[in-house]
Amino acid sequence: MAKKKSQPEKPKMRENPDVMGLHAEVLEQPITETLETNYMPYAMSVIVSRAIPEIDGFKPSHRKLLYTMYKMGLLTGARTKSANIVGSTMKLNPHGDAAIYDTMVRLSRGYEALLAPFVDSKGNFGKHYSRDMSWAAPRYTEAKLSPICAELFRDIDKDTVDMVDNYDGSTKEPSLLPTTFPNVLVSANMGIAVGMASQICGFNLSEVCETAVRCMNDPEHDLLSTLPAPDFPTGGEILYDEAEMREIYRTGRGSFKVRARWRYLPGENIIEIYEIPYSTTGEQILDKVAELMKTGKVREISDMRDETDLNGLKLTIDLKRGADPEKLMQKLNKLTPLTDAFACNFNILIGGTPRVMGVREILDEWTAWRTECVRRRVYFDVSRKKEKLHLLQGLEKILLDIDRAIRIIRETEREADVVPNLMIGFGIDEVQAEFVAEIRLRNINREYILRRVAETDALEQEIAALEDTLAHREKILGVIADELRDVAKKYAAPRKTGLVYADEVEEYTEEDTPADYPVTLFLSHEGYFKKITPQSLRMNDQQKFKESDSLRRSFAATNRSELLVFTDRQQVYKTKAADFEDSKASALGAYLPGKLGFDEGESVVDMLDPGDYTKQLLLIYANGKVARVELSAYATKTNRRRLTGACSDKSALVAAFVLDGETEVALFTSEGRALIFQTALLQPKASRSTQGVAVARLKAQQSVTHGCPAAETAIRNAARYRVRTLPALGARLLDEDAGNTQLSLLE
Repeated sequence: MAKKKSQPEKPKMRENPDVMGLHAEVLEQPITETLETNYMPYAMSVIVSRAIPEIDGFKPSHRKLLYTMYKMGLLTGARTKSANIVGSTMKLNPHGDAAIYDTMVRLSRGYEALLAPFVDSKGNFGKHYSRDMSWAAPRYTEAKLSPICAELFRDIDKDTVDMVDNYDGSTKEPSLLPTTFPNVLVSANMGIAVGMASQICGFNLSEVCETAVRCMNDPEHDLLSTLPAPDFPTGGEILYDEAEMREIYRTGRGSFKVRARWRYLPGENIIEIYEIPYSTTGEQILDKVAELMKTGKVREISDMRDETDLNGLKLTIDLKRGADPEKLMQKLNKLTPLTDAFACNFNILIGGTPRVMGVREILDEWTAWRTECVRRRVYFDVSRKKEKLHLLQGLEKILLDIDRAIRIIRETEREADVVPNLMIGFGIDEVQAEFVAEIRLRNINREYILRRVAETDALEQEIAALEDTLAHREKILGVIADELRDVAKKYAAPRKTGLVYADEVEEYTEEDTPADYPVTLFLSHEGYFKKITPQSLRMNDQQKFKESDSLRRSFAATNRSELLVFTDRQQVYKTKAADFEDSKASALGAYLPGKLGFDEGESVVDMLDPGDYTKQLLLIYANGKVARVELSAYATKTNRRRLTGACSDKSALVAAFVLDGETEVALFTSEGRALIFQTALLQPKASRSTQGVAVARLKAQQSVTHGCPAAETAIRNAARYRVRTLPALGARLLDEDAGNTQLSLLE
């Protein structure tokens, strides 16, 4: 027994008491059905009728506005108030005057959003590159169509495109505009629909026209040879990567970077930015630079302001004395929208269906669509010429006996019988007879009729040529190519966006960021670090530490210095002075174990400035051994922050410092002894983990507590502690040789 096909469940009804105590029935409907019946039509309407451009390069709002202006005679006439245009456009676009005017602004020459603007504007229409520059109200501005719009409407009255009803059926409007060039690639377009979006960058008009002609003649034409990259009305420079661009051309998706153009005026020590990426605004750049200046990431700028005027965009940067403009712009290009990525998504409606296509596929679709437009235009011309030829052929028969035609008309009693009598008398059809009957009396002469009939041969030749064009696709393509060359000749403009090969661009790196100025670095026993400028030290040099803490080491450096921080776990942490904020003597400073991410329980032993890693390092251990190691052993080509195995693990490290030539070093032991030896007695080693050479001879339970260059100690009688052979026991440290500094080290 066959199973019955399951039927969808009917919506259930349930009662829902309202606040008044009455009962209302509530329809329970599955969410999937709600989405299908309510949301899907809305989504399709947004996709098809609003957000996604079609093959002519326009969204419906653009097309309705331009067609209204065309019907108003604004292609050749004088400008009219924008409010007048907006009001007339509402006959086709009922979405409100504000939306219509916004559309006009974007298409205008004054707004500068398009390479080939379609609206010739007068008045304040704002600027695409300015977020805060508002355009004037439509009652103040005026507009007309730009000359290039003649290419949008060429032969629109010759049935080149379908005419459809407007929203209320009161008039007709074109479904597409018969553009004679691939406007879909020339005019930048962006739209966000439901579940999809479109982002089409603009290309140079003459390059697009040439590429379209080449592709029609050669399907294997290399697009990059004639269409190297997009072009933007705001200029700038594309960081060009050929492989990246080919992928965008092939798939219709991808992104590329555009950077600003600038110039340095050495006399005034300022930088002027006069072209910016299409996808950003001057205000966004100013806001980001201000943020970087506030956080201290950019110190080379004293002021930045917007000096945009009638001559165009200009952002001015005042530099501090000694700032390098090249390095500063490298930094700003990386940290601000002065370099911005443009994401491509060539999503276009083809026959009402959205499709993401590459450039070649777009050109092929445009060529196929334009071919149909030209074919319809040629067929329209053939039909009109055939109608005219048909009339002239009837007139030619009248030529054989004009007097007879006059006699037939004169002897016909009723007006309604004139045409039938002429049809019978000369063997012509009704259309021809009607044409003959409508000839004015003054034109019924042999000269007029011979002159009109002489057009017959020319018409026959024209019709034959047009029919031959209809029969051969290559001839239609030839017509399209001629029109493209004509457009390029009339409206060509040089590229505004330059090309810079990405692999030749020197990118900003972190090493270039710090400003170079002198600082003094302070390290406490508990691991607190301070970086203080000379100006701050002159105001206050009394260092503050925690109650149980004291100074371990201080030395002069620069803000660009790299630092090696040695710990009690045989590890070295690499950092930079610029990674720390400038501090004051009255502050505790930064806690290095937390700042550098020490392991739990790990503490600081010492810190030093390795310079260019060409010198040598002296490592002093608690067991009395000292190692002389090449600093190059600590240099790394990568940005590693932590080096393991930085020193020997046989004994605790008590001090480390850089050797600046041969010098005398003082060691201090837990027994209260000291010894001074020459570093020339030690041989340098290449290994970081070398155990070193025994220098201090220690008894059981004794250790070396500290070591440093002898010149940095308070020892007055150096001869008492100086030794000539190693290892040595050293001498008792006298009170007068201990000094306050040494006492603090021993505490």
